[in-house]
Amino acid sequence: MAGGIKKHLKRIRAPHHWMLSKMGGTWAPRPSSGPHKRRECLPLVVLLRNRLRYALNFREATLIVKDRHGSVMVDGKVRKDVKYPTGFMDVISLPQTKEHFRLLYDTKGRFQVLRIDEAEAKFKLCKVKNRIVGPNHVPYIITHDGRTFRYPHPDIKINDSIKLDLATGEISDFVKMEMGNLVMVTGGKNTGRVGTLSYLERHEGGFDIVHIKDAHGNVFATRLTYAFVIGKGKKPLVALPKGEGVKKSILEEQADFIKKHAE
Repeated sequence: MAGGIKKHLKRIRAPHHWMLSKMGGTWAPRPSSGPHKRRECLPLVVLLRNRLRYALNFREATLIVKDRHGSVMVDGKVRKDVKYPTGFMDVISLPQTKEHFRLLYDTKGRFQVLRIDEAEAKFKLCKVKNRIVGPNHVPYIITHDGRTFRYPHPDIKINDSIKLDLATGEISDFVKMEMGNLVMVTGGKNTGRVGTLSYLERHEGGFDIVHIKDAHGNVFATRLTYAFVIGKGKKPLVALPKGEGVKKSILEEQADFIKKHAE
């Protein structure tokens, strides 16, 4: 039996945060290899067709992406692959319509395509995943989207966030993983929740745990690897989705639904 890399993906096996209908067909677009993991990304075709509604089908999305004028840009670079994986904090720009979007999570763990202005589309935040000293004693850091930066600032450590200038590709600022800073959860059952870092538990040989307090005073815990610093103090560096990352209970959502339809 022949082996090799699979080039297909069943729709029923697609990540739930793509929000594809189960009866919409047999297949789903399998993301290409790129800066984000296959189950932590959103292919361009799903973004254009299912989220932004700029295309009715796969063929129309392909025509938009492969347009010779560069219709779709991800982090300031033109992308021609309709299955290119976009992920958390990526900036998607459409030069012909002069629109910019950023991919964030909502409190239900789904990707939220947030419309942003041109000033905010010039930068993105990247989490430092590793810091290594390479050959010839050259220090460098690796971010969550696969970027590598040589000779970073000595104060930039693992789990900190850097502010990347997309035009120059250089680090313009950084935010420490410190108590009192604003973080967003990017994994686990609390994905998408935003709050202030209040306490850090160190567990030798296990997962370090952080305790976060949201704007309504609710306290929850998650792994340190899931915490993404997005602001100094209580002020975020990027625009947040509706609700400011505060997770509502079922009763609160029901009350909001009744109030909305009663007006």
